Amino acid sequence: MEVLSFDVCGKMAHFRKYYANNTAFSYSLPPRTTVMGILAAILGYERDSYYEALSSVHLRVGIRILQPIKKNFHRLNFLSIKSMGDALEGTGDFTGADGRIQTPFEIVTGLHLGTDLVQYRFFLAAGANDNGEFEKIKNSVLHLQQKFNVTLGTASFTAWIQNSLLTDHVEAMIGNGFIPLHAAIPSSAIENLNFPQEDDNFLEEELLPADFVGNRNRELGKLVRVIFSTHGIPFSAKLNASYFPVPDKDGHIQNILFLE
Repeated sequence: MEVLSFDVCGKMAHFRKYYANNTAFSYSLPPRTTVMGILAAILGYERDSYYEALSSVHLRVGIRILQPIKKNFHRLNFLSIKSMGDALEGTGDFTGADGRIQTPFEIVTGLHLGTDLVQYRFFLAAGANDNGEFEKIKNSVLHLQQKFNVTLGTASFTAWIQNSLLTDHVEAMIGNGFIPLHAAIPSSAIENLNFPQEDDNFLEEELLPADFVGNRNRELGKLVRVIFSTHGIPFSAKLNASYFPVPDKDGHIQNILFLE
């Protein structure tokens, strides 16, 4: 199996939790649906037109946090819009006449905002029903031919791609005992976790959106519960599923599972 890996980096990120109505909570890592949007930007798809083409049956996706991250709440000032008015006459609430509303907004950053980045590594492979999208993404990423700008959640949090690598002949492995895992892992694949006393790793568990029902229909069709390290270092677990050893550019092995 071919596995394409590349890093998406930026200063800040925000991946809004779909169930948060009046407060913009953020996931710590991009859900698979957000990864679909990043890939759609690379390929130049129109908004909401790629949900079926990039679904789980066509494309396998794994995600790794590369550097320690943290989350902070900030307050955003939004205009209170109750009346549209007439822009030509300068009326309505777009002038700020009705004041502003402060809304909490959660942002993902590195531990030190001035020096650290938010860095995620994506692992992609063709799905069980390969429709050719993996080949398109592979050619675009390896030849630096992205169509639109890449962002980490919101349009203002711009990002860039680096360290793209294509690995051939990646084989599924069955582990005996505890294995160091480097990427987000479906919770259902974990039989047991190991926490050494000297370990300062921090793990989170999230229920992440994975697929939409169909094109231009943002109703969720699939969710996946995952466990991952927020410190960007491997954690030890015993699995009841196969994993995939994928080398990085320096030849170091990264044991991953796909979010499916």
